[in-house]
Amino acid sequence: MNKPKDTTSEKTSSSKFALQRKPTTGASGAAHGAADMTRRMACGGLAGMIAKTATNPLDRIRMLSQTGEHGSKEKQSAVSLYRSIIRNEGILGLWAGNGANLLRVVPAKAVVFSTNDMYRKLLYRLSGRDSTTEPLPSALSFLAGGMAGVTASAATYPLDLARGRITGKLAGADKKKHYSGIIRTVVLTAKEEGIGALYKGVTPTLMGALPYEGIKFGTVGVLEGMFPKDPNSDNQVLIYRKVLFGGCGGIMAGLITYPNDTIRRMLQLQGSRGTTDVYEGYWDCVKKTYAR
Repeated sequence: MNKPKDTTSEKTSSSKFALQRKPTTGASGAAHGAADMTRRMACGGLAGMIAKTATNPLDRIRMLSQTGEHGSKEKQSAVSLYRSIIRNEGILGLWAGNGANLLRVVPAKAVVFSTNDMYRKLLYRLSGRDSTTEPLPSALSFLAGGMAGVTASAATYPLDLARGRITGKLAGADKKKHYSGIIRTVVLTAKEEGIGALYKGVTPTLMGALPYEGIKFGTVGVLEGMFPKDPNSDNQVLIYRKVLFGGCGGIMAGLITYPNDTIRRMLQLQGSRGTTDVYEGYWDCVKKTYAR
């Protein structure tokens, strides 16, 4: 006679096996989340490096135009500033400060991309929305991007100040530079002006980071709501869509926050070598800059 199967033992072993598998599933989910976060940080940092290196010549001209530290009391056009850079510093002068910019932009962009996702998930939970089916409202998208920008700016500010001092001053006719090299600039600034000088201009920087990143990511959120993603689109179309939306967000944010960025650069150079302008604070700098 065949013995009846012991179903009880089978169920017990099956349940034990299921219980043993649950922690593994949770652990793999956590590992996947960590890997995804690392991937986003790496991609964000690499994208930032490529973009900043490609646009550094234009950024150098922009910063010299903002600070007025180009050796002339009269306003200079972009073409005139380009020629002055080539004449006084050579072709590599167009990339002055790019090293500090890359050293700053890698962690800054990585922090922005990763913390923006983190803040978005937090706001999704707090608002009770489903992230898979509902878009985040524009106001919350703005807030998430703004908080990400403030976080990144605060974490990397001394490097931004060093870049501002290297890039925002043009070498004289003797081709002698006031600042060169990231470490040398940071050390000289701390030695001559004190440790607190490494945070000159931090107030307008943080004031600008919230609206800048907020407007940028908020604009992207608005565009995504106006033009929903087609699930049948191939990856190539989705990439172009992201680039287009991201570019529109950056342009909108840059235009709106440009005046604050000029004040930020002026305050960063205050007290530095070759700069005689003195400001009593943010609004004093605004008044004196406007009166020029």
